[in-house]
Amino acid sequence: QVQLVESGGGLVQAGGSLRLSCAASGIFFSVNTMNWYRQAPGKQRELVGVITRGGTTNYVDSVKGRFTISRDNAKNTVYLQMDSLKPEDTAVYYCNIVVSQPPRAYAYWGQGTQVTVSS
Repeated sequence: QVQLVESGGGLVQAGGSLRLSCAASGIFFSVNTMNWYRQAPGKQRELVGVITRGGTTNYVDSVKGRFTISRDNAKNTVYLQMDSLKPEDTAVYYCNIVVSQPPRAYAYWGQGTQVTVSS
């Protein structure tokens, strides 16, 4: 079993910054892709960005230049640095991690953390 623990959400004014983290623990061979999603009230969950094991990142257009995903492979932890936050960034943020448990790979979700950006 794999557990993901998220932290770092909260309330911030527009233009401010927050840093989310998501740590994976449990029994697995390796952590592969690590992703961040968000879900705003009344909207579908959307992919915010991804980071591969090698560190390649990709982001949804709405956060490019403002959000940065990084990872610490030794700690099995992924981070989401959010700068220049806007009210439209308000959502519950979820980490999603793909782990190798040979002979297969599995995806796990964090519990979600609320990010609220006030105008």
